[in-house]
Amino acid sequence: MRNFKKVIINERGEERVRNMHPWVFEGNIDRTDEDIIDGEIVDVLNKKEKYLGSGFYNSNSKIRVRIISRNTNDKFDYDFFKRRVLYAIDYRLKVIDKENQNAFRVIYGESDEMPGLTVDKFDDVLASEVLSLGIEKRKDDIYKALIEVFKEKGFNITGIYERCESPIREKEGLEEYKGWYLESPNKETKRIITENNLKYIVDFENGQKTGFFLDQKYNRLKVRYLAKDMKVLDCCTHTGAFAMNAYVGGAKRVDALDVSEKALNDAKENFKLNNIKINTICSDAFEYLENIPKKKYDFIVLDPPAFTKEKNTIKSALKGYERLNYLAMKSLPRGGLLATASCSHFATEKDFKEAIRKASVKADVKLKLIDASGPSPDHPELLGVPETKYLKFFIFEVF
Repeated sequence: MRNFKKVIINERGEERVRNMHPWVFEGNIDRTDEDIIDGEIVDVLNKKEKYLGSGFYNSNSKIRVRIISRNTNDKFDYDFFKRRVLYAIDYRLKVIDKENQNAFRVIYGESDEMPGLTVDKFDDVLASEVLSLGIEKRKDDIYKALIEVFKEKGFNITGIYERCESPIREKEGLEEYKGWYLESPNKETKRIITENNLKYIVDFENGQKTGFFLDQKYNRLKVRYLAKDMKVLDCCTHTGAFAMNAYVGGAKRVDALDVSEKALNDAKENFKLNNIKINTICSDAFEYLENIPKKKYDFIVLDPPAFTKEKNTIKSALKGYERLNYLAMKSLPRGGLLATASCSHFATEKDFKEAIRKASVKADVKLKLIDASGPSPDHPELLGVPETKYLKFFIFEVF
């Protein structure tokens, strides 16, 4: 006999759940048991009261239930969450090569059936972001399991730092904060990580998101392999990662551009750490590309921040992508290379590719697709859950 309170959903909600999407929206609910406590685990049933799954309930959120299991035998105790952690870590150790296991994404929310939780490993510290009330109430067990499983796998985790600052927390009825959950003996909130045999300083207290964008690790390698003897411009360089990979790949010249002076200073620290000399340019990418002479660069990398984080601004975002790519294309010589990315979830791969095509027409060039990919596999897309797919990355030859 199950003792979980019930949430009865309509046919539209049932179709979504049966298609393996883990979210039940407010408008999908027909009725619920009384006195459900926010953050409590509930059973989700269809109109005939047939079991569909169990998940975190929150009346504060438009996502009323976040499903975490479809197995009626699960008990949701410490062992349950330890199994979830074990599955996630085993997967990463399978898909991330040993040379890159110093830093990787450990938990990626819905893709790991831990909705609203992001955890990144930076050397001996885990940086965490909690965006759901259900996870917030169970994070003690989850964090304990993370340390235990990593220890069993031969990794020593000395601290956990929380970056719970997203406005999404307010929608879950949670306050924003950051700070040590488990303070490391090394109280510094920076670590040096290694990615593709290059070193980076990660500031997990003040850096963007949890401190470093780990999702482009293998795309950076692709740029490295193509950069030999090229004059390369890395736009929106941030930490200097694409620029450094181009440099070690044998580029003839590398310029790293960013509109943020702080970002460029951070990049310079990484250049110094790796004994690399790269020229930096503080400028808006649009303005710089608009004014450079043709053929100044053979290879341009575009990795801008998300142009939109909302569905209602997608049209203007796509126009922005189109213009940025047009400016890069018109600057490149025949046979030049363009690496271009979008991390806007609402800009689908189809939309982004169409914006690039329109840019090529405007620039009067043709494009040969060299490579099309997404994030590294520690950020896996869960089929049927489009919210887990966000990064699009293409490399073209321009002719």
